[in-house]
Formats: sequence, structure tokens, C-alpha cells
Amino acid sequence: MKFSKILAIAGLTMGLLPAMASAAENYPSKPITIIVPYSPGGTTDVMTRALAASLARLLNQSVVVQNKPGAAGAMGVIQMKSTPPDGYTLTMVPVGVFREPYLQKVPYDPLRDLTYIASVLTYDFAVTVKAGSPFKDMRQLVDYAKKHPGEIDYSTPGKYTGNHVVLAALGKLEGTQFTHIPYKGDADAINGLMGGHVKSAVVTNSVLPHFKSGAVRVLATSDEARNPFFPGVPTLKELGYDVVVPSPLGIAGPAGLPAAIVGKLDQAVKAALEEPDVKRAAENFGVRMYYLNHEAYAAFAKKDFASEQALVSNLGLEAP
Repeated sequence: MKFSKILAIAGLTMGLLPAMASAAENYPSKPITIIVPYSPGGTTDVMTRALAASLARLLNQSVVVQNKPGAAGAMGVIQMKSTPPDGYTLTMVPVGVFREPYLQKVPYDPLRDLTYIASVLTYDFAVTVKAGSPFKDMRQLVDYAKKHPGEIDYSTPGKYTGNHVVLAALGKLEGTQFTHIPYKGDADAINGLMGGHVKSAVVTNSVLPHFKSGAVRVLATSDEARNPFFPGVPTLKELGYDVVVPSPLGIAGPAGLPAAIVGKLDQAVKAALEEPDVKRAAENFGVRMYYLNHEAYAAFAKKDFASEQALVSNLGLEAP
């Protein structure tokens, strides 16, 4: 390359730097969109809307929530590949996106294509049945499944989600099979249960109002410890089933997001999680706050992505 061309490129790059710095300093100067990769009404949707309202106040700019269900919760991550790294379109990131690449060909790399901003919360996967179900506890459900493999079907927000993994792992552990029925979100999965289309559902904390009203029975949850919002409900682990599927949820942007914007968003998310409206939404849905800053969240993503390969292999999950 000729020296004159090198100088021209260098000059162009130097000219762009002040503009980029100015854009980051003035950020945000227009509305921000946060993608929720599930249908409206579920835990992720409701919590993101509460978070968006607080972020709007803290950043003095509109924050809009856009639902994009499908692709096992990866639609937002997929969109990040074609999103400019300016901080105006972000996405919620469920842990399932770290599992998908080991199951089937996906159009994204969860490490290369995202800039991790902060984790927000952790929620539980709850194994549920309708109140009128003959299954009064987890042991009864498992025993029936062992005697009648495949007859217990269960709805979830999508194939290969953590919800799916819960009963896939339990079935493998107990030498039986549960039949998975994927929906497009928690709300749809719960509606499938309430409408009698499935015998059980593995959903997140959005089932709490139905639990409180007595419409559903929660047989167990899948985190390490009990969730105090579900009094009397044991974990699978304490029942003797060695199945633990934690599920932190975070927010990310496209690759190459400027550090100044990442820092500003990170601090805004941290502050938003302390706001009364966000805490109230968390309590209403029984979720626990789980904040990690952008560095810790990126480290978590790297570690979890590596560990998912062994999980997929152990469960023998197959891509369609």
C-alpha cells in the first residue's frame, strides 16, 4: 500500500475518533430499543418493561421494548449481528443462547457477536401441573412417567431452553422420557397447561400468580436453593434428583459497542435494579435480582458457553 494511502486512512481514522467519542458522550440522544426474545406476558417481558421504565428515567430518554419470540430465545441475539454498535438497540440474553450452537447450526456466536452489559436477575424453572391434576408431588409425576414413558407431556417457552433441559435431564437421570411441547413464551406455555393441552409445564416465575390463586400446583423448582416466593415448594435437588438448572438473565448489545456506552448502560442498569418499581415487579413475579457488571457478565458468558457443550453431550439432545 502506498504511503499516501496509509496517511489518508490514518487521517480518516483520526477524524472518526472525535465523532465516536462525542456520540458516546452524548449518549443517549434518541430512543433505545430493548428486544425481548419471547412473547408478551412472561417473566422476561414483564421484568424488561419494568427495567425499561426505570432506565428511561435514569437516562432521560425513551426506552422501548420489542417482543421477538422464536429461535429458542435467540432472536434478539441474531438481530445484534446486523445492529450498529451505537447502543440504541439492545437485547435480553437468556442462557439458552449459550446452548444452541452445540445443538444446531445457528447464525451467531454468543461470544464474538455480543457486548455484554450487565446481568439483571435470576429466575427459577418451576415444574407445574394444574390444581386438579392427580399428581400431588414430584415423586408421583416421576413414578408415573417411569411406568408410562412419554405419556407425561410438558410445555415450555421453546426447544433447548433451560425449561426444556430440566425434564430432559430428569428423564435421563430416572431412565424415562417426558414429551416436550415447545411454545413461544412462558405465557403461551402456561396457557397450554391451563387449557388442558399438556399435563405439565416447566415455566419460570411468571407462574407465581397462578400458584398464589391456587390454579396450579408447583411440584419443584430447579435452582440450588428454594425460592422464598414459592413457600413449601422443594427443589429437585433436595428431593433427591440431581438436577440443577440455574438461569441468570442479562442485557447485551452488538459487538464493538464503545466502552463509554457500555459503562453508562451498566451503571444505569445497576441503579435501575434498586428502584422501587423494578423491585416491586420482581416481588410480584418471585424473581431474585442478580447483578453482574459488564466485566463479570462477560466472564460468566465465556464460562457458561464452554460448559454447555458437556451438558448437551450428556443429555444426548438432538438437533431437528
